[in-house]
Amino acid sequence: MDQIGLLDNILKSAYNIDDGRKGFAVPGKERKGRVSYERGIALALVTFQEAHRSADARTLILVEMAFLNQELQFCDEGDTDTRSSLLHAIQGCEDALRSLEVVEDAVGYTYAEKTHPTDPKKRVRGFPGDAFHQACSSHQTRLRNILRTPGIEMGEKALFKQRAANMKIARSVYVEKQRIALLG
Repeated sequence: MDQIGLLDNILKSAYNIDDGRKGFAVPGKERKGRVSYERGIALALVTFQEAHRSADARTLILVEMAFLNQELQFCDEGDTDTRSSLLHAIQGCEDALRSLEVVEDAVGYTYAEKTHPTDPKKRVRGFPGDAFHQACSSHQTRLRNILRTPGIEMGEKALFKQRAANMKIARSVYVEKQRIALLG
């Protein structure tokens, strides 16, 4: 499936998840809410799996960013902790896309690489631990922390695990792009 189709599925899935969660709280609408929620989780999981199979760093980040933006859209204005976390994750995705653009310009990236520390703790497989790595690592941590929350249904946990796996594959693909840019 192309990026447009994946992003369209993300919009639909996030809407169904939100609609379903709202339905849980309305007497007489619980069943409809459950169906919408499960439909949304299933579509999101399939979409994130499809993005994973693409093994394309840009697609992986764009799909994640679209989902985060939808979560933000449906997030209650008063839920400042969640909103702050989502905004931070979205900013990380934007930074990751900027890094991706630079790494794909091998000449530009050789100069950018010189601005990063050579300390092995600040590098990933010998390459700069730049904004792309930082964004993916931070987001993986966020997703793993959510997985520890009691009461999350197994379907939703599978979705969080898939999203974390997508960040891992995005980093692997990005390291290869760094290798090509710096070593040829």
